[in-house]
Amino acid sequence: MTAGTGYLSGARDLLRGRRRVYYGWWVLAVGTIGMALGSGLSMSSFGLYVAPLEQEFGWTRAEVSLGYSVSVLAGGLSAPLIGHWVDSRGARSAIVVGGLMVAVSFVLLAVTQSLWQFYVFYGVHALFRQMMFFLPFQALTSRWFERKRGLALSILGSGFSLGGFVVLPMIAVAIGELGWRGAYLFSGVVIFAFFLPAGLIIRNQPSDVGQQVDGDKGTPVEARAAQVVRDEAPGMTLREAARTPFFWICAFGFMLLFFGMMGWMAHQIPFYESKGISRATATLIVSLSAGVSMFARLAMGHVAGRFERFEGIVIVLMALLMAAMATLLVSTSALAIGVFLLFWVIGASAGPMVESLVLIKAFGIRHFATILGAMLVIETAGQILSPALAGEIYDRTGSYDGALILFMAAFGAGLLLFLVAARVKTVPSALAAAG
Repeated sequence: MTAGTGYLSGARDLLRGRRRVYYGWWVLAVGTIGMALGSGLSMSSFGLYVAPLEQEFGWTRAEVSLGYSVSVLAGGLSAPLIGHWVDSRGARSAIVVGGLMVAVSFVLLAVTQSLWQFYVFYGVHALFRQMMFFLPFQALTSRWFERKRGLALSILGSGFSLGGFVVLPMIAVAIGELGWRGAYLFSGVVIFAFFLPAGLIIRNQPSDVGQQVDGDKGTPVEARAAQVVRDEAPGMTLREAARTPFFWICAFGFMLLFFGMMGWMAHQIPFYESKGISRATATLIVSLSAGVSMFARLAMGHVAGRFERFEGIVIVLMALLMAAMATLLVSTSALAIGVFLLFWVIGASAGPMVESLVLIKAFGIRHFATILGAMLVIETAGQILSPALAGEIYDRTGSYDGALILFMAAFGAGLLLFLVAARVKTVPSALAAAG
């Protein structure tokens, strides 16, 4: 039987009620929507608020951008504690608490009256945003899927693109119709309405519903026994992982990757506006980029499964992102923007997915969320500087060219680090097998 025939047969069985849908796919669906809402409402839309905040309060571009940096700092510093929460208490409770508090933080942002309040409220917002969607859904997906983990994480990562494609235009309309304060309130309502029910409904691991990882056949008793084996499987603790050179090379490599990506994310709409492109057109460009990147992420998920070491994928991504920034330095014509989008969509499509795959392959699944949380702390050092530096460069020069060069340099340095990582011996294969 060919793979295509097998898929058709499986589809017929589902439609006729002869086969149960693996609950992990429902978890993944919820996670993908959660990633879309969390990233779209809280991260991708930041650039839409820059001009309205400048106009109402007279703040500079650097001052507004620093709010994004403060949020990244708060989220990054809290990541190890949240990762430990997810590993020890499960993802469900983190999603419920995080969703409730993010909704409250949007209300606080809506009543902002001063710059210090903006910073404090964004910091609170980011702390619970970290708790609400990225870490718990990464951990959930990695626990529900093993053989199909690359594909599942790529589908989950497509939520980031979905957020830019669907949620970003929605917030642009909300700001136009309700003002920036009304848009924050609208965002809080959406977060509350989705994440609280989602956290209460989903389950932490396959054995909770009597199933096995990847939907493998077996009785509920066998599922629980298999889960015990997985829980007791070898895997490096954070302390053990931090003693390896590979951990630190990857940490600083990913820091440089997300330095450039987050800096561009915060300023992409203001960049296009600085080139004389209307906000509506700029939003359309970003939205279309996000829509196309959904397909790129899925393609990356299929490709990733063929790699024994994932560092090579990161090297290619870094090179493409450098080419993307170089294209905008040369021109912002329609053709140049099209070329930029080609490089950027492919290069940025697999960042979060590849990071998870690299860490699980190297250190195992048992303490994955805690190790990922610690990695995010180091990445934060770059992310908090990137948006503010780009804003400062624009304030001083009236152009984003210096920022594009800065992002190119970060991607280039990251590429060199992952060339080293690809040659570094990782942990014993037994730990990798546990992932």
